[in-house]
Amino acid sequence: MRTFQQRMEQYAALAVEVGVNVQPGQKLCVIAPIAAAEFVREIVKHAYRIGSTYVHVDWSDEDVTRARLEHSPEAGLSVYPTWIADGRVQMAEDGAAFLWVDAGDPDLLNGIDAVRIGTMTKAQQNALQAFRKYTLNNECAWSIVAVPTQAWANKVFPEQAEAERVQALWEAIFAAVRVDAEDPVAAWRGHADNLRAKAGRLNEQKYSELRYRSASTGTDVTIGLPEGHVWVSAGTQSKQGSTFIPNMPTEEVFTSPHRMRINGKVVSSKPLSYNGNLIDRFSITFAEGRISAFAAEQGEDALRQLIETDDGSHYLGEIALVPYHSPISDTNVTFYNTLFDENAACHLAIGFAFPFCLEGGLQLSKEEQSARGLNQSLAHVDFMIGTADLEIDGVREDGSLDPVFRNGNWAF
Repeated sequence: MRTFQQRMEQYAALAVEVGVNVQPGQKLCVIAPIAAAEFVREIVKHAYRIGSTYVHVDWSDEDVTRARLEHSPEAGLSVYPTWIADGRVQMAEDGAAFLWVDAGDPDLLNGIDAVRIGTMTKAQQNALQAFRKYTLNNECAWSIVAVPTQAWANKVFPEQAEAERVQALWEAIFAAVRVDAEDPVAAWRGHADNLRAKAGRLNEQKYSELRYRSASTGTDVTIGLPEGHVWVSAGTQSKQGSTFIPNMPTEEVFTSPHRMRINGKVVSSKPLSYNGNLIDRFSITFAEGRISAFAAEQGEDALRQLIETDDGSHYLGEIALVPYHSPISDTNVTFYNTLFDENAACHLAIGFAFPFCLEGGLQLSKEEQSARGLNQSLAHVDFMIGTADLEIDGVREDGSLDPVFRNGNWAF
């Protein structure tokens, strides 16, 4: 049996070799909180071992973030250093890969005015627009992984003794990212093949829209698909030609909808951790693509700030299919972290669409992408709507229906 240290090292190796797939001679930028320092050091060591020429770590600290939001003058929240944004662009231009390590406290910003959080978030989003095109267009390899902190573990496992919670969350993460497989790399390759087969089946059908129904929550929505849409799964190719996996774990097959062809109501099935606040038990109604109404029992101000980020945040940019009986869902653990919870349930995303989810989309201007139905926004935030009774039908151009999901799982 492998020790904890061996498994953490294996996880770091997976993040470097499978997640961003660092190549000999390539640079790596790691963006992480100081709470993840031990794991980040393993990432750095492994990246150098396999030939990375330079690893830069961009550190952050949650307590510093909260202090800024509590005490900064209003004008200070609109500041984001241009040298940080320019540095990321420069590394992307140099062919670097980017690895985000998440170790967030879901309740970090409880009690902070949602408007102040929104001001700071929007300033960062605006400053990083030039850099974001590199990840949005897959011009560089990038991935996101996560490691536990005490605050996060306290939220996920409150019923356990406090001293056992972090280890319990480590074990859940190890299982979700297949570290415990006999050969984790082979397990990931097989998993990616299975997801690609699902995406291939959907791409063959060329549905004009999808219809979602869930009696348990009240979700009842029809989502139009743009002509030439492409379903995508694990394993994406960068401009440099290397294959990378943007999210670890991943259980989804996804595409981008037509921003103007969404009608009906969706109801959340899991809490959404957004900007240090939880948004829970919420519903969103769409009319001709635009959000026309919303409500939340918890975190409604945070949801409002998300929707009001810009005009594009009133529309959807992603639809993702995840079976109810996925490995993460079957743990019956709510992670209060979108990286994991989105891979336990079908989900949608408010905000920008992916150009690579449209045939020829990467060669189109933003105006041409919009004309084809893709959404443009500073935001992109996933929220979960999958349930055990979710039914999804694919609608062909002639109006005939094809079962895609039944009882929350794939129908094929």
